[in-house]
This record gives sequence, structure tokens and C-alpha cells, in this order.
Amino acid sequence: MALGAALMTLSACGGPESGGGAKNGGAGAPGRAAGAGRAAQPRPAVPVGDPTALPGVGERLHAEIPADSSQVLAVYGEDSADATVVLYSLRGDGWRPVGSWPAHNGRNGWTADHHTGDGRSPVGVFTVTDAGGVLPDPGTRLSYAHDVDAYAPPYYWDSAHQHDFDYVIAIDYNRLRGAPPHDVTRPWGAERGGGIWLHLDHGSGTSACVSLSGEAMRFLLRTLDPDRDPVVVMGDRADLLA
Repeated sequence: MALGAALMTLSACGGPESGGGAKNGGAGAPGRAAGAGRAAQPRPAVPVGDPTALPGVGERLHAEIPADSSQVLAVYGEDSADATVVLYSLRGDGWRPVGSWPAHNGRNGWTADHHTGDGRSPVGVFTVTDAGGVLPDPGTRLSYAHDVDAYAPPYYWDSAHQHDFDYVIAIDYNRLRGAPPHDVTRPWGAERGGGIWLHLDHGSGTSACVSLSGEAMRFLLRTLDPDRDPVVVMGDRADLLA
């Protein structure tokens, strides 16, 4: 059963141009710094505008942000696998950027109708409640599942991908909030995909997840606060503004 769960979980994020695969029991070298040696990608311009509204996010998606949310992680996609991630904090009467990082999304871009294997990241507003990874908890207030067996990539993934799941943050798309990221329950059905995570970057597009540097992941894990009801708003710029 554990192996089956790992297969389904890893197939969601996938490996080098694969649909995922079986894991083995060994993690990447735990002494290596997460995300070490991965080159930063060019960072697209971040939208600016009325500070009382999230920059680059239209009324439709803005209305889906819960009223109690005061932390928003915006993923600004392009017509490609390149993206920019900005963490905003609601302070006084406006949203203020706290950090900004280059990132990658699905290798085939974005979709408002994500299905398993399409290589596209889902567009929308999603809560963030749970995290985990191969490495121990770096000091997050999110629920954290430290589990080498659940998150170690399979041995046959190339070296660039062996640290992808050192840290992961589950995006609550087609999953049970409060469950660890590797939980394979899919409330909308398996065909709608799942296992959509923030995880470490390997320098190119993913199967559907959003990937960032190890430094960015550690910052987010230490900064996201369940008491502030954090959410991810993600999509290509046209869909974000629709």
C-alpha cells in the first residue's frame, strides 16, 4: 500500500519528462543544501497597481480569495514554463510584497481544466495547509510530514531532480486539507489530477507543480502562517486578469 501511494504521489509532480514513477527507499544526499547549484532563471516583471487589490489579479479570482486571508502567494505565469512567484501580505489597507522569486510551472503551461498527465498547472485560488519533505521541518507553522520514504524520488531520475522533494508545500487542489502532501485521496476523482505542490526547482518545467529555489522554499515554510489563512493564486497572466 505504501509503495502504491508513493507511485501515485510522484506521478503527479513527475520527473524528467516522465509521468512519474516508482520511488526507492533512498533520498538524495541529505548533506547537500536544498536547491544548491541550480541557476536562477530570468525574472519577468511583476505587475503593479492599486495596493488595495492584488497586482495582476482580476476581479473574478480576487473574489475567490477568502475574506480572512492576509497572505497570498501569487504565481504569475507566462505562455511557457517560466513564472514569477510573489508573496504578498495584507498590511493596513493594502497588499505589500514580502518576497519575489523566479519559478517554473507545468511544462505545457496552464489550464483552467487540469487533468492527469496534461503537463499543465491548474489556474485558480487554492488554500495552503500542509507541507513535508525528505528533509526535516525547517521551522514552519504549517503541518509538516517529514518522511524520506514518501518523498524520495526514484533512483533512476537524473541528478538534477533528486532534490525536488526535499521540501514540498501542498496546494489544495483536489486533495483533503489537513492530510500530508503525499496523501492520494482525490475528492474530484483521479482523472482530475492531484499532488500539485510547491517544490524545489530543477531548472525547467514540471508536470503540473510550481518549483522554486531551496532558499525560497525555506523562506515560505518559515513565513506562511495558518492563522493568516494563506492561499495561492496561480495562472498565466491572461487567466489571472480574466
